[in-house]
Amino acid sequence: MSHDLGTPVPTSHRADSSTRRSRKAPKKKRRKGRIVLLTLLVLFLALGGTGYWLYNDLNGNIDGVDLDKAIGTDRPEKLPTSGQNILVLGSDSRAGANGSLGTGKVAGARSDTAMVLHIPEGRSRATAVSIPRDTLVTRPACTKADGGSVAAARRVMFNSVYSLAGPACVVKTVEAMSGVRMDHFVEIDFAGFKGLVDAIGGVTVTVDKPIHDKSSGLDLTAGTHKLDGTQSLAFVRTRHGVGDGSDLGRIGLQQQFMIALLSEIKQQDLLGSPTKTYKIADSLTASLTTDDGLASLTKLATFGRSMRGVDPSTMETIMLPVAYDKVDPNRVVAAQPQADTLWKAIRGDREIPESAKKSPAQGG
Repeated sequence: MSHDLGTPVPTSHRADSSTRRSRKAPKKKRRKGRIVLLTLLVLFLALGGTGYWLYNDLNGNIDGVDLDKAIGTDRPEKLPTSGQNILVLGSDSRAGANGSLGTGKVAGARSDTAMVLHIPEGRSRATAVSIPRDTLVTRPACTKADGGSVAAARRVMFNSVYSLAGPACVVKTVEAMSGVRMDHFVEIDFAGFKGLVDAIGGVTVTVDKPIHDKSSGLDLTAGTHKLDGTQSLAFVRTRHGVGDGSDLGRIGLQQQFMIALLSEIKQQDLLGSPTKTYKIADSLTASLTTDDGLASLTKLATFGRSMRGVDPSTMETIMLPVAYDKVDPNRVVAAQPQADTLWKAIRGDREIPESAKKSPAQGG
């Protein structure tokens, strides 16, 4: 994780600027995926694993989804050596508390972040595979939360699955494209992210160049800043004020923020402050949705204790290898054979070959 996370992606020399922005792919230093939500997951499990008894009354905050009922039996087999696999989603609903967080004027809810967190047997390390939201995928037939149905479809944008059919369908789509059975899923929305930062008293970041982004509302001079929850949300969402202005341009900022957030948490004696611990738990549980297997603080605590051997600083975070779509250059598709090799390694709980981490979509 010792990377220069503040370096912007170089601007392409292609003539078509709109295509150029959409066809950007992260450089090697940025091919790490979106891991802000992973940070929140690790933090919450750590808190749950040590002090859940302090705030057991917050159980009712957590929404649970019965994946087996929602998905059915058409799922990959759970292999005895496949470790644990968790789908982590970050939702950007514009409704409720999120409506005032500068998240834009898009209606409805979408999954802004999606990653598969793989924890091998022994649980001493972890790998997070980020799935670009503009990836074209085959969506399987799904049952929506209201009981309605969604027909299978080819070549749909990955992040459209959530808004159309909900998180269970995202789980089913990821399982179909990877052949990896998801043991759990965790979803956190923007309001929870903001509340977390405010609960710990802010996060300190340093930027080499000014960032001015009217879309996210972020306005920072070069130098060191202590960001509150609203500013932190803008920081991890900004893209127009950094690099080439592409969606992938913000990956470096998200990595930088994750490290700063972990450093802030490490410096604080959260367990020595029950009041602060409660505030953090309250802000997270109010914006947390999981599968039924994790839908209580007791269950989260049990799972958290089993993950104590995982060091967040050693987590390997990569992006699903993608290539530019031949029909629509503004979209990407899973690159082969890299993607199949990656998913096969995860299914077998084996080390991912370096060749499976290389994306043909290199940008310009």
